Amino acid sequence: MQPEYLTRAEAAVYLTARGFPVTKATLQKMATTGGGPTYQIFGNKALYTPPNLDAWAQEKLSAPRRSTSEAA
Repeated sequence: MQPEYLTRAEAAVYLTARGFPVTKATLQKMATTGGGPTYQIFGNKALYTPPNLDAWAQEKLSAPRRSTSEAA
């Protein structure tokens, strides 16, 4: 099965729809500075796959907490 590729704007919509609010501009900045999801380049477009976006979002989540005073 071929992976589905999403543009940066589509990736932002995909993540936001799953409860991880992120903008296209944030993904662009992370592509420059690091720390963002894995992507590939096709021509001049960054392309993301849903599995890579899901994995990145899960890595960014903290452990479950019961209080704001719990250590990060």
